[in-house]
Amino acid sequence: MLPTAFRIAILAPALLLAGCFGEDDRPLQVAAIGPSPSTFASGARLPVAAQLLRAATVEGLVGFDAQGRVVPALADRWIVTDDGLSYIFRLRDGKWGDGSPITGESARAALVRSIAGQRGTPLGQDLAVIAEVRTMAGRVIELRLSWPQPDLLQLLAQPELGLVHGGRGSGPMKLRREKDNALLRPIPPEDRGLPQIEGWADRTRRLELAALPAKTAIERFNAGQLDVVLGGTLADFPRLDALGVARAAIVADPVAGLFGLAVVHDDGFLAKAENREAIAMAIDREALATAINLSGWVVTSRVLNPGLPGDNGTVVERWAGRSIEERRALAASRVAAWKAGGRNPALRVALPGGPGADLVFARIESDLKAIGLNVTRVGLEADADLRLVDSVASYLGPAWFLNRLSCASQPAGCSPAADKFAAQAVAEPDPVKRAELFSQAEAQLTMANGYIPLGVPVRWSLVRGGLNGFAPNRLAVHPLMSLAMLPK
Repeated sequence: MLPTAFRIAILAPALLLAGCFGEDDRPLQVAAIGPSPSTFASGARLPVAAQLLRAATVEGLVGFDAQGRVVPALADRWIVTDDGLSYIFRLRDGKWGDGSPITGESARAALVRSIAGQRGTPLGQDLAVIAEVRTMAGRVIELRLSWPQPDLLQLLAQPELGLVHGGRGSGPMKLRREKDNALLRPIPPEDRGLPQIEGWADRTRRLELAALPAKTAIERFNAGQLDVVLGGTLADFPRLDALGVARAAIVADPVAGLFGLAVVHDDGFLAKAENREAIAMAIDREALATAINLSGWVVTSRVLNPGLPGDNGTVVERWAGRSIEERRALAASRVAAWKAGGRNPALRVALPGGPGADLVFARIESDLKAIGLNVTRVGLEADADLRLVDSVASYLGPAWFLNRLSCASQPAGCSPAADKFAAQAVAEPDPVKRAELFSQAEAQLTMANGYIPLGVPVRWSLVRGGLNGFAPNRLAVHPLMSLAMLPK
C-alpha cells in the first residue's frame, strides 16, 4: 500500500472534489486508459474499460460503491452463518434485462455460469472456496463454502461475477453503443424492482465512456474534453509532469498488489533458482524509485506487500545487511559460472509502453549489465523470459498473492511446496496457525524466485474539480454509476 507521505502529497487535493459538478447537456466524459477497441472486450480477463462497462451494465449479487465498499445489487440483503461457511442472499423483487422475473433459480444458474467462466484464472482459484450454489426459496440462494473466506463479498462484487440472464445484464445503467464509445444512462429504480426515487431525472446524468491511450487521455483532460481519466499506472505516471497536469487533479489509490517480473521460461540461465535469485539481488529498487521520481512509492523484495492483514512479520526484506555491491558481486559470480560453459545468456524482458516503463527497463538493463547479463526489451504480450506483472489486489489477504503466483497461474519457477502451505492456510481456522502457514508459503515462493518483486502497484486517476461520486480507495474501483449520480 502507498505510505502516508504519498497519500497526503497526492490525495489531499482530492478532498476538494466532493462538491457538485454542474450538469449540462453533454454527458460526463470518462476515459479509461487502454487500447481504443477495448471498451467492449469480452472474456475471462477484462481490460479496465471493459471492467467498468460490465460493472455498469451487468450487476452481480453485490457491487462496489465509490469508496470501494460492498453494497447491495441483485441481492438486497444477506446473512453469514457464525461458522463462516454459508452466505445466504435474498434477491430483490425485480426483473432481468429481458423482462423476466429475478428468481433464485435463474440467479443461481447465472452465478454458476459466471464462476465456470473463471476456471483456469487466478480469480477462479479464489472462487474455488465455493463448494455449492443452491436455491433455498423463491428469491433466496445460498453459497456453501469449503472453508471460511471473509473476503467472499469482495470477490462476488468483481465485474467478472456479474450475472447474465437471456444474454443480458440488469443494469444499473442502460447502454447505447456509438462506434467504440459507450453511452450510459442510469436506469430508474422502479424499472429495477426498487423503490421509486422522486426527482430521479434531476439526480442523475448521462455518461460517455471511451478507452484511450494514456497520452491522448491526458491531453484531452488538459483541454477540458474529459472530466475523468481512470486506470493510470506507473508506466504512464511521468506523463503527468511532462504534459503539465494540475497537481490538484491527480488522485492516487492506496492499493496493494503485485508489481515485479515473472519468469516466463525457466530454462537456460533461468532454470536454476539461484540464477533467478541473482537477477533479484542485482536490481537496485531504491535507485529505481529515484529514477521514477514518485515520492513515497513503496519498493520491496518481498512476494507479499509489507503490512498486509495477517502478516506476522516472520518474513522480512531480503538480503538484510548486504550492500548492493555485495549482492551484485555474488550475483556476478553465478553469471560467470554459467558463462564458463560457453554460454552467454541474453534475456528478453516484456514491458508495456510508456515513459515509466522506459525508466523501469533502463534500470533493469543497467543493473543486470553490472552482473554480466544482457537484456532486450519486447512488448508486453510478446514471448519473453521475464514479464512485468502489474496487478491490484482485489482483496487484502495473502491468498490473493499466492493464488496469482501458484503453479496453476504461474508455472515457470513456481513452488509446489508454497501451493501446499497456501492450501493448508486457507483451510486453517486458527488465525495464528493460518498466519504461520501463509508465512511458510511466502518463504517457499521467495526461495523459488519465480517472481521477482519490485514494489507495490501504482494507480492514479485524473478528476475534474467539483466532481461528485469519486473517491480514492484501496481497491482502485470507481463505479460509473456513482459518477452518474448527482448530490441531492
